[in-house]
Amino acid sequence: MKWGDSLNPDDLVSIGRISGTYGYKGTVKVVPLTDFPERFQGLRQVYLNHAGTVRPVVVESAVPQNQVVLVKISGLESKEEAQIYRGALLMVEEEDVYPLPEGVYYHFQLRGLDVYDSRHGYLGKLTDILETGANDVYVVKSSEYGEILIPAISDVINSIDLDQGEMKVTLLPGLLDSE
Repeated sequence: MKWGDSLNPDDLVSIGRISGTYGYKGTVKVVPLTDFPERFQGLRQVYLNHAGTVRPVVVESAVPQNQVVLVKISGLESKEEAQIYRGALLMVEEEDVYPLPEGVYYHFQLRGLDVYDSRHGYLGKLTDILETGANDVYVVKSSEYGEILIPAISDVINSIDLDQGEMKVTLLPGLLDSE
């Protein structure tokens, strides 16, 4: 997608949510929706997703403060203008996400993968990811087994191939009702 093309929020990744305003010159408080809040440093262009409309905006500055980032968006000049955008999302294109270490993936990269078990073959598609605290749990919708909950641990996940759209697993005994 080129800057300025028609925008579909499904093609973008949320990196922050506007939680309020700061001061009286249009600066907004942004709660980071990323494990890498440093990604706001040097950020110059983002997409603003507000009330069903997505549009490109220019970031004049981004300054971390406690648990938020104070973001000055070009064109927002007053507290009143900025208040309109409370709850709006700041988004980037998938190719502009913060790079992750080898073997670590964003949730959007995993959703939709075909999941194969070493004993049972094709299980279904990974449709959701539950964050449980200890480890994530992958939700796989299977026409044969219904909903399968797979712990995202190294004992279960054998490999992930984003290019092939596949995840290979070895299910622990008892994860399928038929076992």
